[in-house]
Amino acid sequence: MSESTIGSRVRVIDSHTGGEPTRVVIDGAPDLGSGSMADKRIRFRDSFDSFRSAVVNEPRGSDVVVGALVCEPADPSCVAGVLFFNNVGPLWMCGHGTIGLGVTLGHLGRIGKGTHRFDTAVGSVTIEYDGANRVSFENVHSYRFAKDVPVNLEGLGTVTGDIAWGGNWFFLVNTEALPVEVLRRPESQTAKHFGSGEIETLTDTAWRIRQALERSGITGADGGEIDHIELFGPPGDPKNHSRNFVLCPGRAYDRSPCGTGTSAKLACLFEDGKLKPGDVWRQESIIGSVFEGSIRIDSDIMIPRITGSAYITAEATLILDPSDPFRLGIRSQQSH
Repeated sequence: MSESTIGSRVRVIDSHTGGEPTRVVIDGAPDLGSGSMADKRIRFRDSFDSFRSAVVNEPRGSDVVVGALVCEPADPSCVAGVLFFNNVGPLWMCGHGTIGLGVTLGHLGRIGKGTHRFDTAVGSVTIEYDGANRVSFENVHSYRFAKDVPVNLEGLGTVTGDIAWGGNWFFLVNTEALPVEVLRRPESQTAKHFGSGEIETLTDTAWRIRQALERSGITGADGGEIDHIELFGPPGDPKNHSRNFVLCPGRAYDRSPCGTGTSAKLACLFEDGKLKPGDVWRQESIIGSVFEGSIRIDSDIMIPRITGSAYITAEATLILDPSDPFRLGIRSQQSH
């Protein structure tokens, strides 16, 4: 995509879900044509990557911002189609972004309290919106692909984890198996006590795991790249079941408990016989925000349900000045 084909103004609504930002593009996006949302995702990736970078990368965004491009759905039962993207490329699905999109469309008056459907690159998902800030969504079929997969970390030894699909591919590791002490805090200590050094340790450890997976050729089904790493430890608040640290594809960590990551975790719990339909799992993030997760079984497949809250933080028009040398964003140097 050439610079000249990108418009000069892009209207966005910003929100955060459990601390994790979502930037919803509501006007000024490129025309992605017809076809399924998976087709549009490929077109967006291959032909409009400069637009992605301009919206979420510095200097207008940051490595943490996740974008959501609203477009016409391919499924006529859906109120909107959506493509999620981050600092290094398009995502398949985004749980916190789905919650943020629901609250954003409510803020704009495009949906009201009730049940609605969104069309995503991995299929249609159903949300329930309370008319204010709280959204529950039924994610796509989630499942564990492999259990107790060993991976050798250079300088740290071998760890084992599960590979699971929750709308993105995850490698899930219990931190008791890691040579780091973070995430294993007494219940009396809350998540807010984590310092930057501990976050750096978690980030470095998770990134080592991802690199080791790539080096070893370990993938999800059909060669799917495992681009999310999820580490688990005991919760800071005893009302919750677990605290997680999720490293996203562009090496930024998720401030929320991660909707697709919680879905992957629910799949593993279900496979282990530790979660039944109707049980509620309270997943705490590294900053202490919480998603509630549950499951239902439909024709022998597991459907996760995730509940969280989002809040509008800004309404803005991004200006892409043709004379600006960083008009298309400062590209992330991280691999994806």
